[in-house]
Formats: sequence, C-alpha cells, structure tokens
Amino acid sequence: MPLVSDGLLTTHVGSLPRSAEVTELIFAAERGDPVDPDRFDSVIGAAVDEAVRRQVEAGIDLVSDGEMSKISYATYIKDRITGFDGDSPREPPADLEDFPSFLQRQAKGGGTPTYRRPKCVGPVAPRTLQPLHDDVRRFAAATAAHPSAGAFMNSASPGVIALFQPNEYYPSQDEYLEALAEAMRPEYEAIVAAGLILQLDSPDLGLGRHMMYKGRSDEEYISLIAVHVEVLNHALRNVPADRVRMHVCWGNYEGPHTHDVEMGVILPTLLRAKPAGLLFETSNPRHQHDWTYFREQAAAIGDDKVLIPGVLDSTTNFVEHPQVVAQRLRLFTDVVGRDRVIGGTDCGFSTFAGFGAVDPDIVYAKLAALAEGAALV
Repeated sequence: MPLVSDGLLTTHVGSLPRSAEVTELIFAAERGDPVDPDRFDSVIGAAVDEAVRRQVEAGIDLVSDGEMSKISYATYIKDRITGFDGDSPREPPADLEDFPSFLQRQAKGGGTPTYRRPKCVGPVAPRTLQPLHDDVRRFAAATAAHPSAGAFMNSASPGVIALFQPNEYYPSQDEYLEALAEAMRPEYEAIVAAGLILQLDSPDLGLGRHMMYKGRSDEEYISLIAVHVEVLNHALRNVPADRVRMHVCWGNYEGPHTHDVEMGVILPTLLRAKPAGLLFETSNPRHQHDWTYFREQAAAIGDDKVLIPGVLDSTTNFVEHPQVVAQRLRLFTDVVGRDRVIGGTDCGFSTFAGFGAVDPDIVYAKLAALAEGAALV
C-alpha cells in the first residue's frame, strides 16, 4: 500500500457526488426500465473521469472511481451474485429510536434515502464479474488521463451485505456469512489483480451494534463480529494484506449516535482483520476522542497496519480548516509514526445515489483542505 513519500498521503472513503444524469440512469436500471447500454457506459465513464480529475486537482493521492455505477455501496451486489430478490423492512438505528421527532423530521426532509434492499431468498453464488470489469475499464481510462499516486476500488464486505440484506434462506447467520464471503471472493481477487487497492466497506463492525445487533451486550457483540472478521479473512486468503484496506464506521448520518459502540471495545477485533489499512471516523463529534484508544492500545497495533483516520466530516458543509486537519492527523502520527498514517474522511460523500448531505462543490473544497492539512504535517 503506498505510504508517505515526500509528504503524508491523502485519500477518502470512496463514494463521491453523482450528477442528476448519472442518478437517473442508475435508478432507471434499478427499476428495470430500458436503458441503452452504450449511453450508460458513456455517461458513467464521463462521470468517473470527472471525479478522478477533480480528486487529483484537489490534491488527493489515492483516488477512487467515486462508485459512480453503483446505487449504493452494499446493495449493488444483487447484480453480481445470486440469491437476492424482493425488499426488506427498514429498521432505524437505536439512537434514532430514542429521538422519534428527529427521526420523523429526517424522513420528511429527505434525510432517509429510499431504494430497494433485497433479501437473501436462495443460494448465494457468483453470478457475473462483467459489471466489475466495466468499472475497472472505466476507472483505468480515467486514471491514465489523470495520474495519481495510487487508486482503490470499493467492495462490500460479507458483514455489510448481511447487515442491509437479511437472510431468509440459510439455516444460520454463520452459514449465510460464509456463503457471502465465498461468493464475493472473486470480486475481491479481481480488483487486486487489476492493480488496484481493494477497499472493503465494513460498517457492520461499528454500525451493526445499534442496527443489526441492537439490544445485545458489548460482550455478545464482540463475539458476533468476530465471525464477520473471520469470514472476511477467509475470503481474502489469496490476497496480500498490503493490497487491502477496510473501512469501519457507525453510520454516515447526522444524528445523536448515543448508542455507538466505543472504538476501544471493538479495536482489538478490528486489528485481527487481514487488511493492512484501517479507515475509521474521528471527525464525527461522537468519535473525536477515539484517538485515545489507539494510544492506549498502541502495543497491539502491528507494524504492518496503516491508520487512515477520517479527518473530514462527511455529513456537514463546514470546510475544515487545514490546521484542524493537521491537528487531527498528528494525534495518530504521534502514535504510530508519520510513515503509517494516511489522511482520510469519516465516510463516503454519496453512499447512496442521489443522496448526500454535502454540496458537490463543497466536497472537493473539503478534499482540498485535507490535502493542505496533510502537507502541513
């Protein structure tokens, strides 16, 4: 994984704002409406090129395709692996259940994205890698036109697929997770084989505490997500650790977050995951203290681990001052050294197509502030 050269490198979590035209095409395809494949490829290709160009211009070193072709970071898999159909009921996070008036305001104000979340109703197995090959091809063209220090591509972890697309087929949750891991393995390996860094999106390891496993004790939760990490590691058995990074968060939404599991509780489990890179939130006001857990558990952080703290909030339109970015980064360089820290963001800026709290132009202004702050470090 590329690390520091002359300066501290920068990246982000993956998703970037999609245009109205891109969003319209994605939802048309989702509805099953006729979509001209040549137009889809052309529009998405142009959007990827624009996203890469703007990342490079903002000073981002490790860029992504912005997840332009995907309706969301987890449900896109229904077109790539078998076993999914229909829709599933929505369960609000536990913190929003405590504040029903805020939850209602979010729903009425468009703060809750609406899209289909199919459930598992049959055997899970690889269906096709063609959509991935299309993503890789478009991304390769964009990075050739706008070179950067490195490039990564997002993929859903088995745990986050299970979080948003519940099991109604397998006899147990463990069997479901194992099937998901094996079905997603070809995608993971293909991304790395294409010369890209693989990013596994794993909010189930944080967000899962107050959604998937709400009401469980911390001890029960740790036991449950240990299985998530185990199956993920097995799915990565043919992939070098230094070509993979893993993103963990507590939900990319403005809210009280009063039921978030503490980073100190889950950090030992996160460190057992194979990916060398670990992306996590530190700008969210509920998690700005989390750097102390890394200091307290510094001895457990292996020499092969790279910390990628989120030093930009992905839910507000404040543009962080570069000095604030630098201060946040130094908290982690003081723990593991400057050569094992990359500047990142709390979460994606458009985790669902057509949905994002931050104005598109402000997104790139924030990324520019990240680059400036990293340069100060």
